[in-house]
Amino acid sequence: MFTGIVTDIGEIASLQPTAQGQLHRLRIACSYDQKTIADGASIACNGVCLTVVASGVERGKTWFDVDTAAETLRLTTAKDWREGTRLNLERALKIGDELGGHIVAGHVDGIATIVSRDDMPDMAKFELRAPRDLAKFIAAKGSVTLDGVSLTVNTAMRDVFSVLIIPHTLQVTTLSGWNTGSQVNLEVDLMARYAARLAEMR
Repeated sequence: MFTGIVTDIGEIASLQPTAQGQLHRLRIACSYDQKTIADGASIACNGVCLTVVASGVERGKTWFDVDTAAETLRLTTAKDWREGTRLNLERALKIGDELGGHIVAGHVDGIATIVSRDDMPDMAKFELRAPRDLAKFIAAKGSVTLDGVSLTVNTAMRDVFSVLIIPHTLQVTTLSGWNTGSQVNLEVDLMARYAARLAEMR
């Protein structure tokens, strides 16, 4: 479980696909203390919850390895990750941690596409198009997770919604690199999903 508050930006140092193409082993360089990364730990990478299978230090830089399976490659932007790709990272939530964003599972629901970007003096506004089957879970003033970042929805109409990004978020995440046409990982709010399911059952 996560909160959508990014704690580091990692970079893919290497990527090794298997012979069958069903699994990719990624090595991600980061600034975390390697002593705090245990094998089996969960780290959200651009919103995708991945399991650490190894970690170490090379040339003074911490790294950890994760595997991305076929389902992850199919449903997320992980299929487009390459060496040098920068990723928003978040460690799994611990009991007693501050809940600064909202409850995030790290289970990406689909891919949203940037429709427009409007740079303002003190923030940036992005409009995104969500998959139609997910649009019903996105509402103005509600929460959404994009590339692992907890954000508040500004407006929502049909399958297009907008978010406003403050300078701090642009500085400490990869969102400053978003442009029209960029594809990003989308996780809808768990509460919205459960509310829709309850209404459906009634």
